[in-house]
Amino acid sequence: MPDSNFAERSEEQMSGAQVIAQALKTQDVEYIFGIVGIPVTEIAIAAQQLGIKYIGMRNEQAACYAASAIGYLTGRPGVCLVVSGPGLIHALGGMANANVNCWPLLLIGGSSERNQETMGAFQEFPQAVRTSIYGRPGACYVDIPADFVNLQVNVNSIKYMECCMSPPVSMAETSAVRMAASVIRNAKQPLLIIGKGAAYAHAEENIKKLVEQYKLPFLPTPMGKGVVPDNHPNCVGAARSRALQFADVIVLFGARLNWILHFGLPPRYQPDVKFIQVDICAEELGNNVKPAVTLLGDISAVSKQELASKKSLPMNYYTVFYHVQEQLPRDCFVVSEGANTMDIGRTVLQNYLPRHRLDAGTFGTMGVGLGFAIAAAMVAKDRSPGQRVICVEGDSAFGFSGMEVETICRYNLPIILLVVNNNGIYQGFDMNTWKETSKFRDPTAVVPPMCLLPNSHYEQIMTAFGGKGYFVETPEELQKSLRQSLADTTKPSLINIMIEPQATRKAQDFHWLTRSNM
Repeated sequence: MPDSNFAERSEEQMSGAQVIAQALKTQDVEYIFGIVGIPVTEIAIAAQQLGIKYIGMRNEQAACYAASAIGYLTGRPGVCLVVSGPGLIHALGGMANANVNCWPLLLIGGSSERNQETMGAFQEFPQAVRTSIYGRPGACYVDIPADFVNLQVNVNSIKYMECCMSPPVSMAETSAVRMAASVIRNAKQPLLIIGKGAAYAHAEENIKKLVEQYKLPFLPTPMGKGVVPDNHPNCVGAARSRALQFADVIVLFGARLNWILHFGLPPRYQPDVKFIQVDICAEELGNNVKPAVTLLGDISAVSKQELASKKSLPMNYYTVFYHVQEQLPRDCFVVSEGANTMDIGRTVLQNYLPRHRLDAGTFGTMGVGLGFAIAAAMVAKDRSPGQRVICVEGDSAFGFSGMEVETICRYNLPIILLVVNNNGIYQGFDMNTWKETSKFRDPTAVVPPMCLLPNSHYEQIMTAFGGKGYFVETPEELQKSLRQSLADTTKPSLINIMIEPQATRKAQDFHWLTRSNM
């Protein structure tokens, strides 16, 4: 006997409005703003039944403005629901505003009935969402035939597309990042301009680090305010005109040289000012002025790349991993442990193959690194001769199992050990501070518990057992030693990489913006 419940389920019907609402829900839409009428009222009701918040406005223009702001604030497109004709026309101002601001927006409008064969367009919902958030965000319009809204369809015939993933993160070309860093280093009066594109990209953490590490004065555009707090000592908003007029190098982070920034032209700017332009949209690069350097990519990712290219000494974690990543074989095993070393390293050092990364894992165990590296080297030796194993250790983590270097040398495993040495656990002292601190008192009473002996020559452990050891303090030394280690497949090596023991913030010198120069 047929299953009556199955038969009932197979014949269950859904309206077009319910299908549309579910498609929006599947795409993580949380808010709909609009003014209902024929034929879109049913869509709003169906959306509410699924938990989507509907906010009824009094004018389509305001509704579209609100929906576009949701797109900016959340990174997922806001939705504006309008009727055809005048409703759509009233919303055009909001669409234009969203496009110019580069904010993701879906405008859904009703239209007159169409023949059924054209109704497949609703399977384009995910494509509309993707178009609104990928690359430079903006507005998309989806037209709803009136007869589709009330059409009843079999539930089992409906296929919902998966939620559109967040946009892929793209990085700028390495050569362009190097050139930008060189231009910034040689600037006498640099200025960073932070636009709303930086805010949309959630680049605040990296840009703040960039401002502080390079000691850059910055100027936010109206909607770039807050990416770095306005009360930050490097903010020159109070001297905006002078900052623009006298800067010799200006870095644009998600800011466009439009009327708000006087088109980048004299007399507001120096005639020979150099612009470094960072933007997600290739079409924006070079508008109004010819930039000295263009960096096409996600603003947060590019700002992290610029952090990595910082060449002041001593090096920092980002600088080390930036230069290591440049030379890593794509098929190598990466073993990593340590606190900052592992946490920062996992964001910079790339893996391209499964089961080719080993770290402290779920238990967060320190001391696993050299044992893991030895195991990986044995597997590589037996199954993929010539495949390299790179073991990236913090100096504290290396201390847990450092004597396994003898094991590595005994079995002649060509592992490359990188010890990122900051003289401590999380942070340490430089040699001068260590000497001053422990000069008159027992170190057990005055040396902070996280400090280790400064400038320890861990590379000598490797040379003691017959491997190759390197002590490096500059990017050039790191590049050379890593290149030599990768070229030698007959012996293990250890590169002891000295980095800044602890981050310090230096007072910003804005002498070129002071009253004495006016």
